[in-house]
Amino acid sequence: MLSARSLFQEIHAHDEAFQLFCSIAAKGEDQGGWENGRISRLVADQWLAPRIARHGADEDKHGRIFNALLHKRGLAPVEVPDDTDYTMMLERQGIGLAHNRLRRDEPLGEADVITYLAHSRVTEQRASEQMRLLRKVFGQHPELGRAVRMISDDEDNHLAYCHEELLRLAAAGHGRRILQTLQETARAEIRTYRDVSLAVMAHMGRILRWPTAKSAVLAAGIHGVFAYELIGGWHRMTTLKMPDRLDALGGPPPRESFV
Repeated sequence: MLSARSLFQEIHAHDEAFQLFCSIAAKGEDQGGWENGRISRLVADQWLAPRIARHGADEDKHGRIFNALLHKRGLAPVEVPDDTDYTMMLERQGIGLAHNRLRRDEPLGEADVITYLAHSRVTEQRASEQMRLLRKVFGQHPELGRAVRMISDDEDNHLAYCHEELLRLAAAGHGRRILQTLQETARAEIRTYRDVSLAVMAHMGRILRWPTAKSAVLAAGIHGVFAYELIGGWHRMTTLKMPDRLDALGGPPPRESFV
């Protein structure tokens, strides 16, 4: 019987599949680290800047963790196929702040900050959910458990921070813009997540030599998730609620290191 647990365990057990999985994850985290680092230097809000920098530092740490997991297996990162590059596929749809904008040394305005936070709120929702799933599968694993738990806790903090900061801006009169941006971002994200998931499964199927029937079942499952999200599941990415943990990214990053 196919399940998320059996699928992830199969990927983990195969060097080439695990190598691709960690490489895709590391690249996404590295991109997030760079983006948040640049944004933290371009925002004028002195409350927000160090929290964005903390977010970026966490993403950089996650990239190092995935690379360390590869190193422990005697593996090196591999080139990430373009069709699995979630971050850049979103950017090509005009979602979030474009890299060419971030490379310019021009201060970001309030509209830019809303775009950034709305993008983060949606994508961190996805990241938090994915890491909670991995935590269920590998949370107590002797090799992966500590890394998965650490990243999962960070993603939950990132999501909490996005909720709190967007609510702060909504209270300042930006509620309509925030809602519109969240809705636009969520609709684009669910399509991108579907396409990236199909691409990742196709690459894994080739590596693991899955029979056509197994690949078809997995693809049907991905399309089923997209149908649910298209019908209304995407709304979970656009709501805002004050988190239980306030100022989740306040203060310096923890000194604990996985590597």
